Amino acid sequence: MTLEQKIDQASTVIRSILAKDCAACVTSSFQTECMALVDLLIAEQPGIPVLFLDTGYHFPETYIYRDEMAASLRLNLVNLQPKLTVAEQESQFGILNQNAPDRCCGIRKVEPLFRGLEQFDVWFTALRREQSPTRANLQPVDQFRLPSGKQLTKASPLADWTNADVWAYLKRRGIPVLPLYDQGYTSIGCAPCTTPPADPDNPRSGRWAGRKLECGIHIST
Repeated sequence: MTLEQKIDQASTVIRSILAKDCAACVTSSFQTECMALVDLLIAEQPGIPVLFLDTGYHFPETYIYRDEMAASLRLNLVNLQPKLTVAEQESQFGILNQNAPDRCCGIRKVEPLFRGLEQFDVWFTALRREQSPTRANLQPVDQFRLPSGKQLTKASPLADWTNADVWAYLKRRGIPVLPLYDQGYTSIGCAPCTTPPADPDNPRSGRWAGRKLECGIHIST
């Protein structure tokens, strides 16, 4: 399938969901696939809320790039923050990203996101099957249940896009990328838990020092 066909396919998924006139949002970490998806979405719904998990641990480059892209694309940016500041968390529990990364992600990513998603009916994500073995069976449209019991439609219009597709799309659209890619990073999250990939064939092998593959936000309850 050509890139043009994949764009048409993703746009069709987006339009069919948005046509239902329900409350929709998109999560974005401002990585390459996120920017491609956001670009496709705002072409259909310019004011769609763009949810960013502001963990407090992001690279300075990520915050700068987020603000630059939010301004240039006129995004409806919504920064979701944990209930505890970084200082409060470290004072109470120590450096969780070192000794209990699952708990850190739970406090700083999972809980804030699930709390933020309560007001929406549709959640768009930039997940792709190619990203990880845990995403190999990803469906473009699925159902997702929050801890509260609320059911969401979870849409991943780029499910079958390759990394090459994403980069080609951004080049075509003239969208700059997060500068950390030029430093060898291939999957970018919080600074303490992100390095360039240990395995060049596994873009996510630089996350959590190989101790896990997912932060937990994409695991339905």
